[in-house]
Amino acid sequence: MTTLTETSVAGNEDQRSTTENNSDRFMIALDVDGTLVNHDGHMSPGVREAAQAVVAAGHEVMIATGRSLNATLPIIEQIGIGTGYAVCCNGGVTLRLDPALSDGYEVIHKATFDPAPALRALRSKLPTAKYALEDEDGNFLSTERFQDASFGVEAIGVDFQTLLDSTAVRLVVFSTENTPEEFSATISEIGLAGVTYSVGWTAWLDIAAAGVTKASALEHLRVRLDIGQHLTVAIGDGRNDIEMLGWAGRGVAMGQAPEEVIAVANEVTASVYDDGAAHVLRSLLP
Repeated sequence: MTTLTETSVAGNEDQRSTTENNSDRFMIALDVDGTLVNHDGHMSPGVREAAQAVVAAGHEVMIATGRSLNATLPIIEQIGIGTGYAVCCNGGVTLRLDPALSDGYEVIHKATFDPAPALRALRSKLPTAKYALEDEDGNFLSTERFQDASFGVEAIGVDFQTLLDSTAVRLVVFSTENTPEEFSATISEIGLAGVTYSVGWTAWLDIAAAGVTKASALEHLRVRLDIGQHLTVAIGDGRNDIEMLGWAGRGVAMGQAPEEVIAVANEVTASVYDDGAAHVLRSLLP
């Protein structure tokens, strides 16, 4: 494990030498919340400029986030990605970006699943939790008054039965009454099957189709782009980034990441509040 610092970014000289002597481009996967933006949703000028510079250098830079499509698009625009790809919903949705398209993008892959078994199991143990899902048409349906910036659209209030009858791309569960550790214990006790899940910073649970993660979506894109595994870089801070950091040839955890995230990374950079992502991105420039 290498720890990166602002004044001496571990691996910089080797990485720059590789860039100068190898015409191959890097495939760079960037988490959003806690990586590019802080937990207030703010992206610092240093991070924005470093990301824009790496995009301008011609590397395959792509957002890989738990956010839904509409909450991802502003970040793509902010760092200047005009063409390429993006991964949303923790791998559940993959976009192709092209300014020639009417919306500037198209959905090229969407992984859906039946949320009913997970919803029933979770509600039996977490009856007071809030539930929301993104359906196959991009709508967010939610119980109670459940809204989050990562949805990207205004959630539509529905009853629990409507959620059970829906087809989901992403299922979200939030409980203010539990710690992340208690949440994880509850999920283990339930034994969720047929889905992939990750617990967030708070008692927040993101669920996708079985086998679907940021890493699985990124691997499809890597093969599509014919980029060597050794030229893949990923930066993230959350438990939903664990598979992605393990997948990358150079997986970098943010300084504030939980221990289990840091454990799978090759390197640790500074925290989001100290522009950790910018330090790594600058190391990829000549």
